[in-house]
Amino acid sequence: MTESRESETERVTRRLRGEILDGVRLPGERLVEREVAGALDVSRVPVRDALKALVAEGLVTLRPRSWAVVREFTDSDIADLNEVRAAFEPLTFRLAAERRTREGLDRLRRTLDEQLAAAQARDSVLARRKAADFHEIVTKLASNELLVEIERPLRTRMRWLMSQHDDLPAVASQHQQLYAAIANRDVAEAERLAVEHLAHSQALLRAGRS
Repeated sequence: MTESRESETERVTRRLRGEILDGVRLPGERLVEREVAGALDVSRVPVRDALKALVAEGLVTLRPRSWAVVREFTDSDIADLNEVRAAFEPLTFRLAAERRTREGLDRLRRTLDEQLAAAQARDSVLARRKAADFHEIVTKLASNELLVEIERPLRTRMRWLMSQHDDLPAVASQHQQLYAAIANRDVAEAERLAVEHLAHSQALLRAGRS
């Protein structure tokens, strides 16, 4: 694969991923290579490669010949994701509180401020993106390479899961509390709040799917 092809494939992958996570392309929607290529003004090859990448990320399911569908997450899929979050997030926030750096904390603060502003403006797409960014930065602050490696293949599915919440101000407020615990190196409080935050997220998701 040439360098230009790689760049084009990455661009198509990023575009489709964003449209799925932002709800522009809905679960069950068909993704036909020819139609996507025409809409994005590219050949079918980078679209085909992008769809394969999104299959690996868990956002797309391939169908015979030259089309796919946006994945429909079942209750079982969501339960599996939440079990993984329950296992890793308290540890991640605890390690972040222990090991955070000034530079990393500044980056986390900027992302939180952007999330708060988006939540106040009722910009749900941006608020959800920044909420997911917040969690990814916390994972980096934990400074555990194995944890990052474990999280990386699940990242897109976790972003999808976190994009399903509707109570934007409440989530932003909880992130403020988590930020304070990390900034103060309050390990026990960071872990406790992470458990609370997870429970709140699960309750919101259950309410939204009921």
